[in-house]
Amino acid sequence: MSGKREVARAFGLKGQQKITLKAMLKELQEEGLIKKRGKRFAKPGTLPSVTVLEIVTRDRDGGLIAKPLDWDEESDGKCPVISIVNHPHSKSPTVGIGDRVLTRISIPPKGSPRGRVMKVIDRNRGTILGVYRPYDVTENGFCGRIEPTDRKQHELVVYEKNIGEAGAGDLVEVSIVGRNTHGLKQAKIEKVIGDLNSEKAISLIALHQHNIPTEFPDEVLAEAKAAGAAEMDKREDWRDLQLITIDPADAKDHDDAIFAKADDDPTNTDGVIVTVAIADVSWYVRPGSALDKEALLRGNSVYFPDRVVPMLPEEISNDLCSLKEDEDRPALAVRMTFASDGRKLRHTFHRIMMRSHVRLAYVEAQDAIDGRKAPRAEPWLESVLKPLWSAYEVLKRGRAYRGPLELDMPERKILLKDDGSVDRVIVPPRLDAHKLVEEFMIQANVAAAETLEKRRQPLIYRVHDAPSLAKLESLGAFLKSLSIPLAKAGQLKPSSFNGILKQVEGSDNQELVNQVVLRSQSQAEYNPVNIGHFGLNLKKYAHFTSPIRRYADLIVHRALVGSLKLGLGGITPQQEERLDVIAREISDTERRAMVAERQTVDRLIASHLAEKIGAEFSGRINGVTRAGLFITLSETGADGFIPLSALGDDYYVYDEITHSVVGEHSALMFQMGDLVDVRLVEAAPIAGALRFDMISEGRESEGLPRSRRSRSGSPAGRPRRSKGSNRFGHASRKRRN
Repeated sequence: MSGKREVARAFGLKGQQKITLKAMLKELQEEGLIKKRGKRFAKPGTLPSVTVLEIVTRDRDGGLIAKPLDWDEESDGKCPVISIVNHPHSKSPTVGIGDRVLTRISIPPKGSPRGRVMKVIDRNRGTILGVYRPYDVTENGFCGRIEPTDRKQHELVVYEKNIGEAGAGDLVEVSIVGRNTHGLKQAKIEKVIGDLNSEKAISLIALHQHNIPTEFPDEVLAEAKAAGAAEMDKREDWRDLQLITIDPADAKDHDDAIFAKADDDPTNTDGVIVTVAIADVSWYVRPGSALDKEALLRGNSVYFPDRVVPMLPEEISNDLCSLKEDEDRPALAVRMTFASDGRKLRHTFHRIMMRSHVRLAYVEAQDAIDGRKAPRAEPWLESVLKPLWSAYEVLKRGRAYRGPLELDMPERKILLKDDGSVDRVIVPPRLDAHKLVEEFMIQANVAAAETLEKRRQPLIYRVHDAPSLAKLESLGAFLKSLSIPLAKAGQLKPSSFNGILKQVEGSDNQELVNQVVLRSQSQAEYNPVNIGHFGLNLKKYAHFTSPIRRYADLIVHRALVGSLKLGLGGITPQQEERLDVIAREISDTERRAMVAERQTVDRLIASHLAEKIGAEFSGRINGVTRAGLFITLSETGADGFIPLSALGDDYYVYDEITHSVVGEHSALMFQMGDLVDVRLVEAAPIAGALRFDMISEGRESEGLPRSRRSRSGSPAGRPRRSKGSNRFGHASRKRRN
């Protein structure tokens, strides 16, 4: 594909010859022999070497399929299908369905065109998701509107001819078909996804907005149904070992079981032996199978308050691989020996057949240990539970010596009514039972990484980088304003942050400092290159303990099976070559799941509060920007926004270092971490958006001089209006996890 200048230069054309060339090119274009694309000409039906594609679907193997964005089938013929094929060691950006990408095209001698992504132009612009709201009376020819699920988008109007089969309250995909004389965008309903008025349907929005697969293909379901009981194949028989599961009371799958006892080795006084057994998913989900391809496509299970979207079909996740009580199940187990000070002395991996002797909820196990009534747990108190807690005391010593980052951020849980609406929001207690299982799993993950690294077996690590220099500079400036020193970047350890948190414990700044320290941290991800896990203060760490719901763990299981020669289901050379690609993809699906889960919670709570407009709530400022304040309500954990213009008759100045805004005339401050009272003034459940007005007056800024006030005592000056915000005044907000 060449332009007029390139053609003229190639043939040495000058002056009048260029005019003749222009006429010839126009004539060839009119005859359909060439086609103009921008300022260049090409033969119709040919692909340029570099062009913009839109990714439209995946093939049977999970590969991405794209089509040219600028393709006219009348002149160019049938639209070509292009496979996105990036070299496993390239740094090409990760992309998904709906993305528009700048791509370099290559056409092999035999086969279909291939594309290598050079740059992402736009993310998932294919369609707009919204809810159809019909008008009671047709207005100006329009019979309804589309309420977008994205809070940054404006409402759309729709004509009757463009409604299709949609009904009131349906979640729909729409495309833009034009504007009317008033400048309003017109929509055409392309697809009806579901009725949002039906039971437990609010998560439909996030599922479709983020392209999360919900239905398993027939071949995947067929493989799952054909699976049978696992064979003993090189397995050790551990069915008599009193392994038990401790999980949430409402858990449907159980992928880990635990057991502990005192070490009877006289050279290891007061030492313990801890056993962790994990469901052997690698036996059932083999590399290259339909089950495997679908699991990689999903990357992980996604957990909403009203549903679970599993990585694997229920026949596998809830039955064959679930460590059910009193049923034989295949597992991979690690047996770890610890000294009395918590140091791990050695460990071994085993492929076993096991039997869970009892299924306990966290509360049941904790009640039995604490002497409260727990009928199901009490028979196991002496033989299983007390040894587990004794082992946990030993492991706690090792954890204390290691000094991981100790950020105590309570997690809220939404309880729903039968109709899918919010009943209440609770903060479940953080029990020793939770911490015990968590520490056992961490040690099992460490053992898996150590074993594979020792055998030089490629694997996917769970890595967490230290905070970036930019974030540390910002954190250091903030802490300096509180007269708290921060160690130099090269000397920083998780314990350094723990020391900071300890200094402010019980003070007015405790919540503020916790939030700022949290936001200074990097985000964990999957990577075949090990950089350690900063937050846990571990040099080697891999996810091994949840293969039912995380593909990363399944890869680690296969690597263990293969490198330790434990039988069928090991990792293949082809998978080893693609570990970096797999790591990027499952990191992306993990982030996608986190965003979808958070947005669904926001929508559920916004729907719950929509009938309480005008009500007053207590909350805490959890974010401060130039546009306004983000508020988290104390009772429900709901997040909302207050534009600076709604803070009162003053001009508020944003201070990035102290995460605060200060009134120029009143010298009153609102700072991240402050407890405040607010009034709910607007709610948009579909977008998950809440807007508040501030009731609290703010507190005096100690670091700034007080300005003069008017005689009436009210602050002088004009309110500050933020620019570029929508009707909720939303700015971009990031949460660190």
